[in-house]
Amino acid sequence: MFDKSESSFPAKKNSLFLAHCAISPLQRRAKEAAQGFLEAMAAGGLSGLPPYFDLLPQFHHKCGELLHTDAENISFVHNTAEAMCLLANGYPFQPGDEIVSYIHEFPSNHYPWRLQEKRGVKLVLLGDSDPLGTLGDVAAPRGWSMEELESRVTPRTRVIALSHVQFTSGYAADLRELGAFCRERDIDLIIDGAQSLGCLPLYPEEYHVAAVAASGWKWLMGPFGSGVLYTSPALRGKVELTMVGPYCMQQGLDYLDHLWNPHADGRKFEYSTLAWEHVAALNGVLESVFLRYSMENIRAEVFRLQDLFLTHLDQDLFRVLLYPDEHRSGILTLLSRGNNDELVERVGKLGLVLTARSEYIRIAPHFYLSDDEMKGAAELLNREAGG
Repeated sequence: MFDKSESSFPAKKNSLFLAHCAISPLQRRAKEAAQGFLEAMAAGGLSGLPPYFDLLPQFHHKCGELLHTDAENISFVHNTAEAMCLLANGYPFQPGDEIVSYIHEFPSNHYPWRLQEKRGVKLVLLGDSDPLGTLGDVAAPRGWSMEELESRVTPRTRVIALSHVQFTSGYAADLRELGAFCRERDIDLIIDGAQSLGCLPLYPEEYHVAAVAASGWKWLMGPFGSGVLYTSPALRGKVELTMVGPYCMQQGLDYLDHLWNPHADGRKFEYSTLAWEHVAALNGVLESVFLRYSMENIRAEVFRLQDLFLTHLDQDLFRVLLYPDEHRSGILTLLSRGNNDELVERVGKLGLVLTARSEYIRIAPHFYLSDDEMKGAAELLNREAGG
C-alpha cells in the first residue's frame, strides 16, 4: 500500500501536480533533511559538520541499492550535464571515432558529445521513427528505431549516448535489448536517466549499461541542483579526469600533499565541495520512498494512474501517443486541437500543473496521486479544451 498522504507530499494541498518530468515538488523528508543540515550550519558552521560526515557514504549506498549496484559505482553530481561532460571530455576518443545519439536528445545529453567534434570525433544522430504509425505529418519528436541504430553503427562507434526516456514524446528505450547490442560490439552505452530514475526500474549492470546520469529533482522529488552518476569500473578505468580538486584524491583533507592519487571508485568524479544539504535531501527521499517501495511497483502504479486518466479523457479532443509496454514511460503525451501553451496556462490557473514541449502536452503523474485526482485532471482538461 502506497503512502499518498498530504503530510508526505505537501504539494497535494496546493495543486494537482502532473509535471514530474519537469521540476517536482520536494517530498517532505527531502525538505526536512535539507533543513536539518542548513540549521546545523547556521548554528555552528564547521562545528556542526561532524554528525553529517556520513552523508556521502550513505548516498553512495542508497543509490547503489536503488540501481542494484555497489556503492563504489555511485557519484554525486549537480546535474546530468555535469555528469555527461565529465564522461565525454575524459573519454579516450581518437580522431575518426564515432558517437551515436538521437537528433532530439535533451541538451544535457547532446552538447557534451557534440563538443567532441573538436577532437575529430563524428557525432551520428538518429532520426525520428513513428513506431505506432499514428502521428501522420505531425512535426513532433517521436523516438528512434533500433533498426536505424543498427544500420548507423560502424567499427568506429565507441559510445552510444541516449536517454532512457525521451523528454518530449515519452518514448522509452528497451535497455535490455540496447545493452545486449552494445555488449556484443564492445560499445559503451551511456544513458541519460533523468526521465526514468524514480519512475522506471533502471539497473545498469543487468542491462549492460556503462554509465547512467540523472537529475534528482524530477521523478526522485529531490532538490533542484542535485543528481547521481553511475559508472561501471571498466568505464571509470578508461575515463581521464578533466575536473579535479581535493576530494577526488585519496589523501583527502591533507591539502598540502599534492600527490596525483585519484580514487578509483565513484569518488573519482566528486572533485570538490558538494551541496551537502542536497545530499541530505536525496538521502531522505530515497530512504522514505524509493527504498521503501520497489521500482516495479512504482512503475505499475504510474501506468495504472495513466490508464485511469485516459478512461476519463475525451479522446475526440486529444490524440494520445501511447507506446507499447516495452517503450512506455511515466510521460504520457497528448496532442490537442488548440494551442497547447494556452491550454496549459489556463488549467494551471485552476491548479492543474502540466507542461508542454514541442507539439505535446505532457501528463506525468507520480505514484502518490489518487484515482480521484486523475479523474479530476482529465475532466478539467476536457472542459477547458472543449470550451
